[in-house]
Amino acid sequence: MVFTVYGEHWRKMRRIMTVPFFTNKVVGQYRFGWEDEAARVVDDVRKDPEAATEGIVLRRRLQLLMYNNMYRIMFDRRFETVDDPLFEKLKALNGERSKLAQSFDYNYGDFIPILRPFLRGYLRICREVKEKRIKLFKDYFVDERKKLASTRAMDNAGLKCAIDHILEAEKKGEINEDNVLYIVENINVAAIETTLWSIEWGLAELVNHPDIQQKLRHELDTILGPGVQVTEPDIQKLPYLQAVVKETLRLRMAIPLLVPHMNLNDAKLGGYDIPAESRILVNAWWLANNPAHWKDPEEFRPERFLEEEAKVEASGNDFRYIPFGVGRRSCPGIILALPILGITIGRLVQNFELSPPPGQSKIDTSEKGGQFSLHILKHSTIVAKPRVV
Repeated sequence: MVFTVYGEHWRKMRRIMTVPFFTNKVVGQYRFGWEDEAARVVDDVRKDPEAATEGIVLRRRLQLLMYNNMYRIMFDRRFETVDDPLFEKLKALNGERSKLAQSFDYNYGDFIPILRPFLRGYLRICREVKEKRIKLFKDYFVDERKKLASTRAMDNAGLKCAIDHILEAEKKGEINEDNVLYIVENINVAAIETTLWSIEWGLAELVNHPDIQQKLRHELDTILGPGVQVTEPDIQKLPYLQAVVKETLRLRMAIPLLVPHMNLNDAKLGGYDIPAESRILVNAWWLANNPAHWKDPEEFRPERFLEEEAKVEASGNDFRYIPFGVGRRSCPGIILALPILGITIGRLVQNFELSPPPGQSKIDTSEKGGQFSLHILKHSTIVAKPRVV
C-alpha cells in the first residue's frame, strides 16, 4: 500500500487495512496488550543485575516489545523471549530487508535510470530476501491462522485479530493471497522498526537530558501517583509526556523525507514546472528544524510544545511539523505509534533512573542515515537503576 499509485486499488487496500489496524476501536482493544508488554520489559530489566550497574542495551528488549505489540494485533501471537527461534529468524530476515532498503546502493538507479543495469546483482539479492520473508510469513503465520479459522465459525463476532479480517476480504474475492502477504509485509516494514527507532531516540535524549527526565518523572508521579503505572487513557492528562514524544519526533524524525510521493498531473511549485509522475521527496525534517520557523530547533526542548508551539500536533495541522505526513497519503500508523511511545517511555521513566554507563557523561547520539530512515548509529548501553517508590 505504501508505494501503490493512488486509484481504486489503493483506496480498496487502505479500507481493508484501516478496520483491523488503524481505528480507535483497535487502540481500545489492544492497549492492554501494549501495557502488558511494557510491564514485562520493566520486570525483565529489574531482574537483570547488570542493568543497574554497568548498564544494558535496552534496544534488544524493546525490539521484542515492538514485535509483540504488532504481532498481537496481526496474529494474536507473541514471542516469549528474545531467544525464541522463530523471533530470531523473523528478526534476521526483516533486518536483511531493512539494510537493503536503507542502502544507497540503489539510490542512483532511481534517479539516473541509465545506471540501473549496474544494479542487477543488488536487485537479485533483494528478490531473494523478499521471497524468503514472504515464505516465512505464509508458512508460520498466515497459513497457521487459516488452519485455525477452518476449525471455528468466522462471523464478524469471531474475528479475533487483523489477519482474520484480511483473510475474510480474500474469501470475498476483494483481494488475493499475494495481497494478503504484502499487507503483512507492509506492516512488518512500516510499523515495527520505525516506532522502535523513535523509542530509542526518546530514551537517548532523556538520558542525555536528566533535567527533562526528572521533570517527566515528576509529572507522572504527581498526576498518576507514585507507583501508579501509566496506561493509554492516562496519556491525555500528561501534557509533558506528550511534549516529550512530540519533541522526539521533531528532532529525531525516523523518516525525515517521508516516503516518496508522486504527482499524478503536471504541476507548478515555486515557479518550477513539475512533470506528471515525478518522484517527490518532502524534507519533513527540515520543515521541523528550520531556524527561520522554530526557536532553537537544534535543542531537545519539549517545553516548546507547551509554550510557543502548543497548538501544533503530530497529525499535520501545521505544515512545519508532519512526522507522519499529511493528507490522504499520510501514515495511518500514527494512531498506534503515539500511544505505544507514550506507554513505553512513560513506564521506563516511572520505574527507572536512566543514565549513561560508568565513565560517560552522555551517550552517543550520532545518526545513521539511509534511503528513507534516520536512526541512531550505536545502540547505546544505558544504566537503568530501579526507583524505590
